[in-house]
Amino acid sequence: MSFERRKVRVGTVVSDKMEKTVVVEVEWRRVHPVYKKAVRRRTRFKAHDEAKISKTGDVVRIRETRPLSKTKRWSVVEVVTAGDIAEIQPDELGVPQEQPVEATTTTPEGAAKA
Repeated sequence: MSFERRKVRVGTVVSDKMEKTVVVEVEWRRVHPVYKKAVRRRTRFKAHDEAKISKTGDVVRIRETRPLSKTKRWSVVEVVTAGDIAEIQPDELGVPQEQPVEATTTTPEGAAKA
């Protein structure tokens, strides 16, 4: 397969937890054949990222390649834009936590309590 004929997609990195592999979600639209409404579809690809250049939230360009594992058939070419994913927890921002509700039991009037 020549380099010119390889497919290229642009998508968002949704997971970078694996070694040298990222999961890229590509969104595409198609008009429904009966209802003529635009339908949004998403496809997830596992892509090889040797240098670990992409992080969760980044928009990356991936290219089709030879099979590298059972499910990995793509490789990361470049990071188009870096994503801004907050790594700050809500308690660090001063957001109040929800208080747990205590369970109370009610007894009907006149019932004997044990």
